[in-house]
Amino acid sequence: MRELNLIKPGQIGWVEKPDPVLVDPTDALVRPFVASRCDGDALPLHLHGIKHRAMQAAMRSGVIDPTVADIIGKEPFAGPFGIGHEAIAQVTAVGEAVTDKRVGDIVVVPWAVSCGTCYECRLGLTAKCSTFLPASPGRTLSCFGFGPMSGSWGGVISDTLRIPYADHMLVRVPAGDDPLRVASAGDNLTDAWRGVAPTLAQRPGGRVIVIGGGAQSIGLYSAGLAVLLGAERVDYFDDRDSRLEIAESFGATAHKVDGTRRRSQMPRITQRYDVAVEASSTGQGLRDALRALRPGGICTGNGYYLGANTLLPVMDMYATSATLQVGVSHVRPHLPEMLDFIARTGFEAERVTSLLADWDDAVEAYPAHTTKVVLHRDPLDLA
Repeated sequence: MRELNLIKPGQIGWVEKPDPVLVDPTDALVRPFVASRCDGDALPLHLHGIKHRAMQAAMRSGVIDPTVADIIGKEPFAGPFGIGHEAIAQVTAVGEAVTDKRVGDIVVVPWAVSCGTCYECRLGLTAKCSTFLPASPGRTLSCFGFGPMSGSWGGVISDTLRIPYADHMLVRVPAGDDPLRVASAGDNLTDAWRGVAPTLAQRPGGRVIVIGGGAQSIGLYSAGLAVLLGAERVDYFDDRDSRLEIAESFGATAHKVDGTRRRSQMPRITQRYDVAVEASSTGQGLRDALRALRPGGICTGNGYYLGANTLLPVMDMYATSATLQVGVSHVRPHLPEMLDFIARTGFEAERVTSLLADWDDAVEAYPAHTTKVVLHRDPLDLA
């Protein structure tokens, strides 16, 4: 089969791989036909030459947190490996123990591999499933598209994926949801949902601040979902005009900020918020978001905070009883509710897609310097 690979930082290409087969009776095989570029995928695609060497040096010297090596390896993004981990797929084969999924089903493939029954999965921490992450140092993820440090699952921009524990892992796309609309449901779209929906359910009509820019699509999805979930006010901060326009189209109030993020944006923040979504991937963004919270407010950090010893305003958090939640996205528990919400409300998540490209054009399209890339091809006729 054909799989899109990160050959080395800054270079991708198609590679021929063996076709996956059913291994366990709980497995399914699926054919991805919509794939969305995660915000984090842009990092290895744009690293090359001196930037790549600088990142290696920063990891060796401790400027970058050593935990990063447990995710991407001591040599960052050393290829080749299959890339991509957000997919809508069609089931093409099922094992004899699969009872809930059928050949032809259109499903979301969660980015992280999980069993659904271990201690962590029962707590909703499906990206930390202990069935696939035994208690050993140096392994932090088991997932698609991150390379050998995260298992041998491959990337989702491929002809076939093997899905373990398919009845648990795969979630059907409701009839009312266009696959292109929920292209990013396997990670970024659901990551945005978990940052706003649970808190707004506790605080109906609460105020929301989104600091965008780093996790580019997550910030925009968060702003749009917050408006539709009934937030009293949604303020969106970013440095790029194209994203500010999308946020405004969702009904958020957009504010342009200094793109360097070298100084606080707090002088421009005059409200206090129940929900803060930090999607700039900067320590300054975290500090700004936490200081903007109302008493008892919750901040979700959706970005990569690569630097060692990121400073936080802990005394300010103490004074306001603020909560900071950071971490990889555990999307599987949230998928049914979010997909149902999108089907009922018609949330136009596709507004965030800035480049819709043909599957066969992935080599040229996937590395584009743009907010959200979505690849697509026709599903099979399996009737």
